[in-house]
Amino acid sequence: MLPPSSPRLLLPPAALLLLALSGCAASVPSAPEPSVDTHGEIAGAAELAEPAVGLTSIDGEGRVSHLDLLEEATTDLGTVRAPAAVHSDGRYLFAADASGVSIVDSGVWTWDHVDHFHYYRAEPKVLGDVAGGGVATVATSTSSTTGGTGVFFPDSGEAVLLDTEALSKGEVVETFRLRVAPGPGMVVPAGSFAAVAAADEVTLHAADGAEVGDTVACTEPAGTITTRVGAVIGCRDGALLIHVEDDEPVVERIPYPAGTTAPRATAFANREGRPTVAAVAEGAGVWLLDTRSRAWTLLPTPEPVVQVTAVDDKDANVLALTADGRVLVLDGETGAERAASVPLGGASLAAGRPVTLIADQQRAYLNGPAEGRMWEIDFADGARIAREFAPERTPLFFAETGR
Repeated sequence: MLPPSSPRLLLPPAALLLLALSGCAASVPSAPEPSVDTHGEIAGAAELAEPAVGLTSIDGEGRVSHLDLLEEATTDLGTVRAPAAVHSDGRYLFAADASGVSIVDSGVWTWDHVDHFHYYRAEPKVLGDVAGGGVATVATSTSSTTGGTGVFFPDSGEAVLLDTEALSKGEVVETFRLRVAPGPGMVVPAGSFAAVAAADEVTLHAADGAEVGDTVACTEPAGTITTRVGAVIGCRDGALLIHVEDDEPVVERIPYPAGTTAPRATAFANREGRPTVAAVAEGAGVWLLDTRSRAWTLLPTPEPVVQVTAVDDKDANVLALTADGRVLVLDGETGAERAASVPLGGASLAAGRPVTLIADQQRAYLNGPAEGRMWEIDFADGARIAREFAPERTPLFFAETGR
């Protein structure tokens, strides 16, 4: 989860406490709108002229740090459970281990009003924990102040929906906790509803857990992401797109192209909120899913890649990570290589340590736990390494926050 060339405001060590959202309404299908549109005014939070973008990281012992990308100053935010996996929506970090999830509020975020944005800063803090069995899958929407956040615990089969507005007030509140079949699964927020994917099917639920609508088949669900259009759930034969129309959840199936033999997508990534998402088609290239046109495209790559994300900008850039740690800039129309970085996180990849490639409109970021580094990459300038950071604490997991 990059900074434009214009300056940004520093996240201060002590800022105003975030209290409640009175709401700049976000016209995004995956998030309910506040009842009153006050153009982004949020009680207790400071509205900024520009996003306060930073890199929030967690080391192997659970210590949380925030690197401000303007001042290159680091702030310690506290300690959470030692993470086996981390998910972020660009504001919160959800650190999961075998017995639960710890939630960190970075204190910086952007409110998307479709045709313009509002930027906010509040006090960063560790919010608390959600208990459950097994390393959880976490799914978020495009709003960090409304709607829900889904948590699924595979060992216990517990499907939990958190109140995201309550998170924005510093509270961890479960709106429902259901028990389904243990095994792989996910809880995916969609407006004021949530989809629970488990045991080869998807059920739709209201915020209180009551089941609504029909059950939909989804063999071997894996991978989810939310775009402006709706929430995506990957299935063996394609994807489900879930959005809200006339206050009711709607599920559309987007099958893979007829006759394809390429491996399926199991993880999606993109520049936050954009309609096109990318996934590795192992050994065959990259899948691009355009949620606006409801269409898949198999993009050939010049060599095998292990991770990919869609920038979905005017140049249709797609970024991919190779096994030796190079970041490739690919043409999203043809798959041709436009540029490639020098090897960066190769030692981490070879050792099986978590490496994450994140892109926004102007920069990409990559962490290397084995190298003890984080890199900022200018993908529009020949994949040039714009900055290299050597944090005091090993960045086992990280997220771009504030954008």
